[in-house]
Amino acid sequence: MSKTNNNINTQPGFGTAPVFFTAISTILGAILFLRFGFATGTLGFWGVILIILLGHLVTIPTAMALSELATNKRVEGGGEYFIISRSFGLNVGGTIGVALYLSQAISVAFYVIAFTEAFQFFFDWVNRDFGIELPRQAISVPVMFGLSVLILKKGANLGVKALYVVVAILAISLVLFFLGKTTHAEVTSYSLTTAQFRNIDQFFYVFAIIFPAFTGMTAGVGLSGDLKKPSKSIPLGTITATLSGLVIYFFICFKLASSATPEELVSDQLIMAKIALFGALVIPLGLGASTISSAIGSIMVAPRTLQALAMDTSFPLKRMNRWLARGRRTDREPVNASLVTCSIAMVVVILGNVNLVAGIISMFFMVTYGSLCLISFLHHFGSSPSYRPSFRSRWYYSLAGFLVAIWVMFKINTPYAFVAIVMMTLFYLYISSYHKRRSGLEAIFANAIFQLSRNLQVYLQRSKRKKSKKEWRPSAICISKDSFQRNTAFEFLNWISYKYGFGTYLHLIDGYYSKTTHKDADITLNKLLETYGKVENHVYVDTLISPSYTSAIAQAIQIPGIAGMENNMIIFEFDKNNPDNLPGIIDNFALVNAGNFDVCIVGSSDQKIKTRDEIHIWIRSIDSENSNLMILIGFILQEHPFWYKSYIRIFEVYKPGKYDETKKYMDELLLSGRLPITGKNIEMISEQPDTHIKQIICEKSANAGLIIIGFREELLKHHGINLFRGYESIGQTIFVHSSGHKQIE
Repeated sequence: MSKTNNNINTQPGFGTAPVFFTAISTILGAILFLRFGFATGTLGFWGVILIILLGHLVTIPTAMALSELATNKRVEGGGEYFIISRSFGLNVGGTIGVALYLSQAISVAFYVIAFTEAFQFFFDWVNRDFGIELPRQAISVPVMFGLSVLILKKGANLGVKALYVVVAILAISLVLFFLGKTTHAEVTSYSLTTAQFRNIDQFFYVFAIIFPAFTGMTAGVGLSGDLKKPSKSIPLGTITATLSGLVIYFFICFKLASSATPEELVSDQLIMAKIALFGALVIPLGLGASTISSAIGSIMVAPRTLQALAMDTSFPLKRMNRWLARGRRTDREPVNASLVTCSIAMVVVILGNVNLVAGIISMFFMVTYGSLCLISFLHHFGSSPSYRPSFRSRWYYSLAGFLVAIWVMFKINTPYAFVAIVMMTLFYLYISSYHKRRSGLEAIFANAIFQLSRNLQVYLQRSKRKKSKKEWRPSAICISKDSFQRNTAFEFLNWISYKYGFGTYLHLIDGYYSKTTHKDADITLNKLLETYGKVENHVYVDTLISPSYTSAIAQAIQIPGIAGMENNMIIFEFDKNNPDNLPGIIDNFALVNAGNFDVCIVGSSDQKIKTRDEIHIWIRSIDSENSNLMILIGFILQEHPFWYKSYIRIFEVYKPGKYDETKKYMDELLLSGRLPITGKNIEMISEQPDTHIKQIICEKSANAGLIIIGFREELLKHHGINLFRGYESIGQTIFVHSSGHKQIE
């Protein structure tokens, strides 16, 4: 406990102001000073306003989602990374976190390079008086080096103090810009009614140039670990900065459009200097202040993201994680992570051109924003009891932010969007390979799916009474004691559940419900999930504790269907060579039949099923109620990959003298398309008084992969166990009893 208190006491404990100033100084940064004039000249006032509005369709929902997520739980170091990783799991969070960190680290270099544009007068003077064409690195490299030394020695405290100074300079430069006048403004009457929207074909080209200006709104979130009250400071600082930037953008665009011609706006990237009062001094000063403040903001935030990644052991080497996670003892500054960040930024500054990576960096920011909006959206539908933020956004805001973020990614640069997605997918596979036990992604989706499933089930229950005619599809329960001896019953349930049906597999545990049997049931369930999880299946697996087979069946048939529809089929299973449990199935048939359930009794065989084998369906004159269900089961089975290369053969057994009548009925089914097979797949067989039907079936279906045979209740009562004997020489056999006539559409 004392260690925890010491850690708390050593925190700087910033308030809301650093969050606001870090965000607003990045929002009103290099793009504003260097590219807004170009955008206004190219698209006109209304064109840029549309860009601003479209950009804020992403940033405002993201700011609200961030505020919501930040007020739900304690946001620790890492800002956006912490929120994403604790919602989507550490593997997904680590993937997005690395992308976010690289964006932040390279942003430091971007702002430093943009800072050198404030010294255009210096480069012009050297070139004019000395004939030397100085590279931009003459200023950017020393500035980057000096910034690195300061942040490594003084840390975030110096960064926040410097932030106040540069924001003050930025504010003064903008005020003088609005006070400035030009000859064009004096001789031209400009109003909102005369403002234009031109060059619509270049809209997304300009959007790609302008959009990085909007990415600064989450810059302050990275200070989360250094804030006194993140749940208060993050929402207030982020949303205030976002809305303030939106308003300032509007007025700056109007000032630019009314103060210079489109040609001047496009050709002069420092056109603001010619408009502002004392512009030759204050605009370069404001540009320098905005870019250096953005660089300071990024260089404070990026190391904290990297440190949080390392603390979550996101990297494969333990030593690497420990080294990056280490903070300075006196003030917990992430000095090692800062050193790596400064090194990356310095390399990019020396290269001098970030245009090649700027597109992908924007993609990573968009992925981050989209992820935050998606998390908020899923939390709204998940309705987890632990999700109780004090600030509430709206689900439709978050959904809109997510969709617009994805759409904008591909509109800005489709190849870069694909590259970003592929790179992040590869890194996710890599990080998952050495953190195999980590999970979390399924949790947030599971809550949303649970709510959706619940609402759908209630809807289906309410609406089913309104339907006079329902299309049949199987919703089956399978009860078995022999799950670890034979998997035939599970396989059959899985086949019919694959595309059209729903299946619940219950492993029966003999005994009364108690702590001991409950513990045994949990162990057995885990073993079942491990066993059947090795194959693709669409079956819900569970255990059932019951003192008798009859009571187990009575419990099972009253279980509601997992798909929102009532269960309508029961599946039993026995070993044809050792049918010890067959009497129990027969004894309880009347119980199941009382509930109008279809019954399938699986006769397991030692013969292995070949995927290319035939499915044989035997229809006899006594199967008037069973025949359509048997045929439907055959068609359903064919949709499973295991059977997709098989084909159905129907054996129609008719009574002597009934050939024409039976043939006519089958032809009608073929012509109407209700039997999607050809006539050659149907074989007509006449009943023979001196030959038992079992003998004919065993001869004709000796090599079949699966045999489907109907049975009737009165025959079961009369013959008992012998009704299912005599088929030991053929493969897997399904005995079918339909509770009523099924329509083949």
